[in-house]
Formats: sequence, C-alpha cells, structure tokens
Amino acid sequence: MWAEVFAELRRGCASEEAEIARAERELGFPLPGSYRSFCRACGAGLAGELVRVATPLPYPAADLVVRAELIAHSIQAAIGLLDAPPALSVEGDDPTVLERACFFGETEDGHFLFWDVTGDDSAGEPEYDIWLLAPDLETVRFGGESLDALFRRLQGEGVRTVLGEAATPLPSTFDGIEAAVLARGDEAP
Repeated sequence: MWAEVFAELRRGCASEEAEIARAERELGFPLPGSYRSFCRACGAGLAGELVRVATPLPYPAADLVVRAELIAHSIQAAIGLLDAPPALSVEGDDPTVLERACFFGETEDGHFLFWDVTGDDSAGEPEYDIWLLAPDLETVRFGGESLDALFRRLQGEGVRTVLGEAATPLPSTFDGIEAAVLARGDEAP
C-alpha cells in the first residue's frame, strides 16, 4: 500500500511488533491499522518534505508515546500563556474532538496531527479520524479517515482543506531516518 502512496519511498527505522504493543499498552488504546502498517513499512522519517509521524521506537526523540505526551504538554503550555483561551474553530463544529485527541505527528510548518481515539474497530483493526491543529492553536481541520487517506489528500488539491488555502500539494515522497541517526539524536552532549 505505501509504495502506492509514496512514489519515492526510502524506508526509515521501522517499528517492531513489540514496540507497537508497548505503545498500545502505554497509551491505553489499540493503534489504527493504517498507522501500524505505516510503522512497519515506512518507519521514522519525513513524508512529503513536511510531515513527521512519530512511531513506536526505542529512541525517545522519535517515539510515539514520548512525542504524544510532549506535543500535548507543549500545546497546553502555549495555550496557558495566552491572555484568553483560543476561540476554537473546529471543522464539523465538535470542539470535544480535542478532548479525545492523541497527538502523533507534526508538520514542519507547525501543524499538529492527532487521532480522535473514538474510532470504529468493528472490522477488526481500528481506524481513528485524523485531525490537524493549526499553528494558531485555534483552527482544527479534518485530515482523513486513515493515515494513507491523509497522505493522498495532502498530495492533491485536498491539501488546501487540510493545511489552509495557501498550501500546495506535497510531493509523493517519504525520506526515512535510519536507527543510527536516531540513536545519535538521543546521545547526551
């Protein structure tokens, strides 16, 4: 599937099943099927020269559980610094979507990717709707029903409905980061 999503796919450090299971235990919910597939087939890296998806890895700088907590804490801290809470503009008018958020990635231009973890798992592996919180911390847009759907949308004209009117379609690329590079990032200076 991922070779169809990314015309140029250079695989990064992939997640092992034990790491995926650890992340599920620590987060308290099953990870989406499309995401699990992405973790095994693509691994750590940069999609479309813009999107970083955290994956379950033994390297804290790239690990899903660590990044999810760090992103959520950073957003809460930034909102706490504002004079007034942001006036949320949520596509579909359901502001409670942020209450069910598990952050799992970010873009180079400041968007945060999250799942609404109330998805449907009636077909086996769950899928959770993917949303993006804009850099203004006020705008929440729907990204897709699965990770592959999100990337296909970002590679086409749908990118404007996800990243804003000024956005242009992302290239169909995935540039993986190898384990040796991730390990260097976790070394103490």
